[in-house]
Amino acid sequence: MNVDTMRNIDHYAGVPLAFGGTIIKKSIDFFVPPKKQKAKNVLLIELSEMGSAILVDPAMRKLKANIEGELFFVIFSKNKVSLQLLETVKEENIFTIDESGIVEIAQTSLEFLKWCREKEIDSVIDLELFSRFTALLTGASGAVNRVGFHAFHNEGLYRGDFLTHKVAYNPHQHIAKNFIALVDALLSEKQELPYTKRVISDDEIKIAKATISDEEKESIVATISDMYEGFDREKNPVILVNSNASDLLPQRRWDRENYGEVIKKILSYNENAIVLLTGAPAEHDGAQKLSDYVADKRCINFAGAVKFLQLPALYSVSAFMLTNDSGPAHFASITEMHTFVIFGPETPALYGSLGPTTPIYAGMSCSPCVSASNHRKTPCSDNQCIKIITPEWVFNTLKFKLDELNS
Repeated sequence: MNVDTMRNIDHYAGVPLAFGGTIIKKSIDFFVPPKKQKAKNVLLIELSEMGSAILVDPAMRKLKANIEGELFFVIFSKNKVSLQLLETVKEENIFTIDESGIVEIAQTSLEFLKWCREKEIDSVIDLELFSRFTALLTGASGAVNRVGFHAFHNEGLYRGDFLTHKVAYNPHQHIAKNFIALVDALLSEKQELPYTKRVISDDEIKIAKATISDEEKESIVATISDMYEGFDREKNPVILVNSNASDLLPQRRWDRENYGEVIKKILSYNENAIVLLTGAPAEHDGAQKLSDYVADKRCINFAGAVKFLQLPALYSVSAFMLTNDSGPAHFASITEMHTFVIFGPETPALYGSLGPTTPIYAGMSCSPCVSASNHRKTPCSDNQCIKIITPEWVFNTLKFKLDELNS
């Protein structure tokens, strides 16, 4: 199911369902008041963004350290693998919702409600910004404690009234800190309106690093060697380029030719460097077009060459990565590899990588044009925020890493 269809269903069906669900939930709670319960088995809901599964990890680790029970997670099927990079949540504690069609979503959602009760979920944290679908899942979960972002006096963001702990979403601080605020609300021993009234420091959102074995690294090196004859890890620095961006926000995409020009400059500046064009198997054809544009044997179409769970090992043997504002920037944050991330309709202040990173951001007067209040959908069809960024700008920004390789 495409993104716009999901947005329309969430709006046109979600609003009346949230209204009706709120009446039902309030009526039940009036006649059978729920007993207060300390959080033990906590479920987090984050369906649509793979990168968010990384950004929420500091919050999840704080939860694990402060509850006596288990941590659970629900996510769309296609995004489940992102949770397996750091393995903060046990495999058996992950529930997936099939997003391939309306019938599949409805069926797995009903199965989810049964699963919540089987797992004795007492607390739910809805990580989605203002989704009616996740609000309904939260309200119907059977959990006593229900935490999420609430619109309060903001207009146009109605999604019912299912929450017991209402947190004010802060569009001026990093999303990882907003996630910490949700955890604080659940763990708080006093009632606040809104939650959470404290300063969240940068130290609290430090990302955990993946453990990567020598065997995993050698496997990646062997794959690179198969695709580039004579590859020498000591002699040939590996530079990654991810030119892809999800369909959720196509305005994030920088032109293929721009990437091509930067790659040409990189290969000219360092005669030993090789550039791997990364991506999923489905992105192989697009990567090939970029490889053909560069027309250099040191620019290699690497899309689909490794499995998703091998990405940390790939990052660990690479010098740095140039990427659109998309999942790979966050996946890389669990390693020490530096990333250069091109931002346009979103801002690094809210969605920047938690690892070693340099954002490339014009900061135009209309940026960021996507936010929680518009469900990350912009009317813009002329993304000057990206187009204004030139290959020269990008190359000059990342040049210091090339100089480190030459030193």
